[in-house]
Amino acid sequence: MSQIKFGTDGWRAIIAEDFTFANVARVAQATADYWQSETKNPKSEIFNHKLKVIIGYDRRFLSDRFAQITAEVFAGNNFEAVLTPEPTPTPCISFAVKNLGAVGGVMITASHNPPIFNGFKLKSHFGGSSDEATCKAVEKLLDKNPLQLKTKNLKLKTADIRPAHFAAIKKLVDFKLIAKSKLRVAHDALFGVGAGVFKTLLAKTNCKVTTLNGAHDILFGGICPEPLPKNYALGGAQLKKNPHDICLVTDGDADRIGAMDGRGNPLTNQQVIALLLHHLVRNRGGRGVVTKTFNTTAMVDKMCAAWNLPLTEVGIGFRFIAPEMMKPGALFGAEESGSVGFANHIPERDGIAAGLFLLEMLAMEKVSVNKIYAKLEKEFGPHRYDRYDAQYPLAKRAALMEFLKTNPPQKLLRSPLVKVDARDGVKFVAEDSTWLMLRGSGTEPVLRIYAEAKSDADVQKLLKLGVSLLRH
Repeated sequence: MSQIKFGTDGWRAIIAEDFTFANVARVAQATADYWQSETKNPKSEIFNHKLKVIIGYDRRFLSDRFAQITAEVFAGNNFEAVLTPEPTPTPCISFAVKNLGAVGGVMITASHNPPIFNGFKLKSHFGGSSDEATCKAVEKLLDKNPLQLKTKNLKLKTADIRPAHFAAIKKLVDFKLIAKSKLRVAHDALFGVGAGVFKTLLAKTNCKVTTLNGAHDILFGGICPEPLPKNYALGGAQLKKNPHDICLVTDGDADRIGAMDGRGNPLTNQQVIALLLHHLVRNRGGRGVVTKTFNTTAMVDKMCAAWNLPLTEVGIGFRFIAPEMMKPGALFGAEESGSVGFANHIPERDGIAAGLFLLEMLAMEKVSVNKIYAKLEKEFGPHRYDRYDAQYPLAKRAALMEFLKTNPPQKLLRSPLVKVDARDGVKFVAEDSTWLMLRGSGTEPVLRIYAEAKSDADVQKLLKLGVSLLRH
């Protein structure tokens, strides 16, 4: 039996190696056991809850079959299993869990990981990613009870849950303003499940929508479906020939947001986060607590200080942001990967809702996205950013982190070091707010090196320093 470990967001593994029908059934059984026991626990938030679960899947190889087996296991454990009839974005699943009063949800997806991976994401009753305690409890229940699988006389309930989610996110923005804006909107779906989403949302408006890289390709056109500039070459080339006002980018399961300008020049996710915060506060008059992971741009700190907004900094992974989004007075949550969440919505990252907020910003300001960001840099200083993912053996990771903690560089570029933050990986922060961070991926044998500085050239120097630290 393979060992199954939940990472930053669910369990992910290589298809046919560890991610097999048998192992998916084992995880589904443990999840069913956990939710069943919680509905009988008077101290649980789902005590006496109806045994209902929402199951969705993305476009990856065999995702539909893995979802079917998951549903069969839940049905065998006397759950009402609601299965989506076709590949569906993760935020739609999360919204349906809360909206339909389910005990939880399962999304079969490996999100932005390479095509050889698939995954099993857990969603809790509140409509967001399950926390670490829930994932650990499910892990402990693996193989504790025999597999209950119902296949005979099984009539699974299928439901297209997308319309309800789309209706909800339209209410978050001034949709009438977007509808009459005549915006030329491109959407690079990166071959993921978000393909066609913005065409559907903007169908009866006077916006022109073009979907790029929307084909169902289980190899994602040879890229990883992650909203990073290195993956924008295909879409960018199409935009150079056929310019738009903006290009929204969603990842493999459409819970993350990225963007390009209308001519295919990439915006980093950090820039998108700053633009969204600017829009929520300056254009919409939003007030409240902003939560960010500690690898998110320092521009957010400066914006919050200037606008007198409380800022909470948390560890990496949206599961650390979700609890903050459920507290009264929350406004916005963001992490470097392009994961953003909004008040008055589910405590979950939602790349589709984020796309609508960016369109609303353009409809309100009537200037290019580049001009809006240039104004932010003029006000808060230049914040340039990049990330490099290095292959690095898992076995050596702990020793490297220990070395970095105890042997930090004296300075970053020209600025003395003022802080070493080792809550998840190691982050070096300099006096001028320049920073460099090294952290292992929660899902792959990859070491991520993040850097932010005042110029693109300085960012590349920091990344080189980061790579040199791997060879200490």
